[in-house]
Amino acid sequence: MNDAVLTRVMTFLARLVATPSPYPPGDTRAVCGYLAELLSGWGYATQVVSREPKIANVVATLGRGAPQLTFNCHIDTVGVEDAAAWRSDPFAVEARDGRVYGLGVNNCKGPAAAQLWVAEAIARRGGPASGSVTFTFVGDEEALGPNGTAFLRAEKHMAPDMLVVGAQTENALITRERGVTWIEIAALGTAAHAGQPADGDNAIMRMTRLLCHLEQTLFPLIAARTADGLQSTISVGTVRGGTNINVVPSTCTAAVDRRLLPVRENIDGALQEIRAVLAGAGEPEGSFAVRRLTGTNGFSAPQDGALVLAFSAAIRSVTGMTASFVDSVGAFDGRFFADDGIQIVNFGPGEGSQGHKSNESVPADQLADSARIQLQMVANLLGLTRPA
Repeated sequence: MNDAVLTRVMTFLARLVATPSPYPPGDTRAVCGYLAELLSGWGYATQVVSREPKIANVVATLGRGAPQLTFNCHIDTVGVEDAAAWRSDPFAVEARDGRVYGLGVNNCKGPAAAQLWVAEAIARRGGPASGSVTFTFVGDEEALGPNGTAFLRAEKHMAPDMLVVGAQTENALITRERGVTWIEIAALGTAAHAGQPADGDNAIMRMTRLLCHLEQTLFPLIAARTADGLQSTISVGTVRGGTNINVVPSTCTAAVDRRLLPVRENIDGALQEIRAVLAGAGEPEGSFAVRRLTGTNGFSAPQDGALVLAFSAAIRSVTGMTASFVDSVGAFDGRFFADDGIQIVNFGPGEGSQGHKSNESVPADQLADSARIQLQMVANLLGLTRPA
């Protein structure tokens, strides 16, 4: 390993992987302690903040004023589901055949290690020449919880003008993301003995009729909605009802996943659309209810925006290649800022297919290139006080 950048990134990555932070339970205190010590030692104004005691988050800033460029990466991981399937210690990095192995190296401690290298390099060069740069390392992402990035935004610990989210993009740029919302449908009925089902009102059968009505009326409309290659989708993810086989069920709930086109669709409209369609299903008034469980709108960063242009120039400078743009099937933490009118880019080493797998790995060359590209992007965007 003759690449000095890769060697340093690997040093950070080895320590991150060796400091467990799996969900459950999602305890990020130890790993955030390590991160905070590094960042404060490099001169960053650093704090560790939490809403839930075990879910720590690090916020570290260098420079002052606008524009504020913020880096964000989650440092919780999934757990080791099948230890016997691992060819190496999940909590130790191992390099072989051009790849680096270990729990979370792809999702998302590899991108975090690359961002750490960038943070150190910026500090060594005297900080940004204009504006400020903030690094945030968060928990609660694997739980899709409210105590990581969402908490930092809500409490104004993060207020970026531009946001770079560490993600598995193979060093391509994700500049747009569909919105996502989960909607619950609750069907109500009347319990009765299964020996005399006519005495009750079967909530599962009501749910069946409601979902069939959705499938026949709304599903085709949503399937026809596209925007520049993105697809609007709807999927029924869970149906739960009944207490025993010999009881007519009085309740049944279903959860619907909606993926929304950025700009053209939003979470409020998606909720109202499902309510309106189900109102025409022919079920009695008050026999069902519809509510949003969670949701964030989509975003689309302008291709001629300062952040995308700085990234594109950096990719060409470091690799000699034109920047490539990809879309994500899932959603990253930038979604919490979708309504804030800021520029958001998801970027980092690793492949989406590697996340949450036994023998999780990341290409070593992507780790080094990711670090170099992001430092050059900062130089393009904000300038650096001292030359390299």
